[in-house]
Amino acid sequence: MSDGTVTTADLDVRLEKHRVELTGYCYRMLGSSFEAEDAVQDTLVRAWRSYDKFEGRSSMRSWLYRIATNVCLDMLTASNKRARPMDLTDSTPLAQAALTPRPDNTWLEPMPDNRVLPTPSDPAEAAVAKESVRLAFMAALQQLPPKQRAVLILREVLAWKASEVAELLDTTVASVNSALQRARATLAERDGAAEEGAVSDPLDEEQQKLLERYVAAFEGYDMTALTALLHEDAVMTMPPFDLWLSGHEDITGFMTTLGAPCANSRLVPVEVNGLPGFAQYKPDPDEGGYMPWAVQVLEISGGRIAGFHCFLDTKRWFPLFGLPLHLEAEADETE
Repeated sequence: MSDGTVTTADLDVRLEKHRVELTGYCYRMLGSSFEAEDAVQDTLVRAWRSYDKFEGRSSMRSWLYRIATNVCLDMLTASNKRARPMDLTDSTPLAQAALTPRPDNTWLEPMPDNRVLPTPSDPAEAAVAKESVRLAFMAALQQLPPKQRAVLILREVLAWKASEVAELLDTTVASVNSALQRARATLAERDGAAEEGAVSDPLDEEQQKLLERYVAAFEGYDMTALTALLHEDAVMTMPPFDLWLSGHEDITGFMTTLGAPCANSRLVPVEVNGLPGFAQYKPDPDEGGYMPWAVQVLEISGGRIAGFHCFLDTKRWFPLFGLPLHLEAEADETE
C-alpha cells in the first residue's frame, strides 16, 4: 500500500468520514432512504475488505464513489424508477377519492437532511446540495437511465470534472459529455423540476411566517386559514396511497371528510429533503396523547404552499428521523 500501514480503527474512522456524502449520492441515485443506507453500508464493507488493494492512485473519496456507483448500478438493473403519485396517475376528484396503496418500492422516499447533506463551508454549495434532494428534482432524476443519473449527479451536483467522471465510469470524456447533454434535455422536458418548490436557504422571514401560519391553521384545523395559504393548484400526496389531489378546494374537502381524524393534530418541525417539513401526530383515542401519523414535506412557491406531501408509513419514517412514537398531551390539554 502506498500510504503505509493503517490500523483497523484508523480505517474505520477514515471511511466513516465519508458516510453522509455517500448516503446523499446513493439516495439521489436510488430514490430510497433505506436502500441508500444499505448501499453505503455495502460500499464501506467492500472498501474495508479490499483496502489492501487500494493503491492510492486516486483519492480515497474518488475510490469510494467508484465503489458506491457500482453498488447503485447493480441495484438499479431491475429498472425500478421510484416516483411520486402524480408521476403515475392523473389527479382524482374529491368525489372519487379512494385510498389504494401500492408497494413500498413504488415510491420516492423522504430523507432527513442530516443523513445526506454534509455541512460545506460554502453557502452556495450548501444551497445546491439542498436543491438536489428536493422531491421534484429527485423525481426527475429517477426518470434518467442509471448511468446518465450518475453522470448528472457527479457533474452538476458534486461538481466533478468530466475527466474524473470518465475515469470513475471507465469511459471517455466524450461519452460523459454526451450522457450529461441527454440527461439535461430530459430534465428540461420536465418543466424546470429543479425550480419547483423554490425556497430560500435559509428560509427568509416571509417563509418563516408562512410556516407559522400553516402550523396554526393545521393544528386548529381551520380550513379557511389553510385555504389562504395554499396555491389554487396546490398538490397533496399521501404515499403509500396513489391518490393525489389538486387544488385547495379538494385538499381541504378531503381533510374535512376522509382526513377528519387528523383534527387537533400536533406538528413537530423536521428538516427533510432540503425543504421545510413536520412530523404530524394525531390524537390517540386509545392511549391518550398523540400517535404518529405522517411526515409532511412542504413545497413553497410565490409566498404560498404549492406542495403538501404526507408520507404515512410512520413505523419506518419516525425512527429514521429520530422521532418518538408517542407524544404526551400538554398539561393544559388534560385539565
